[in-house]
Amino acid sequence: MANVTERVLDNIKRIGVQTAYGDKVELGSTTLVPVALAGFGFGVGEAEGKGGGSEAAEPNGGAGSGGGGGGFSVPIGAYVNDEFGTRFQPNIIALLGVSLPLAAVVGWALPRIIKALKR
Repeated sequence: MANVTERVLDNIKRIGVQTAYGDKVELGSTTLVPVALAGFGFGVGEAEGKGGGSEAAEPNGGAGSGGGGGGFSVPIGAYVNDEFGTRFQPNIIALLGVSLPLAAVVGWALPRIIKALKR
């Protein structure tokens, strides 16, 4: 398993801060650094075994390895450096999209919390 695990870890070491902050972009006298909310997960496995249902085809039971993963990235804004100074400029559409599930949960939970506190 060390071989598969080492390869995955080598790839993760390269991700780091590059996942959240993009390469700076210069537009005239303005410099932008894109910012994203990012996350990922993965899993790997390897096995060698004896027995199992395929003993006729594989006398030692066979061996196998595999892995998988996934991730997400939501662009939340950019750091802007221009004649007015450096500031964070949020991506309003992405922030609304991310906040809608939170608002739905709060809207669902708040009446229940108030009802429980009244008892």
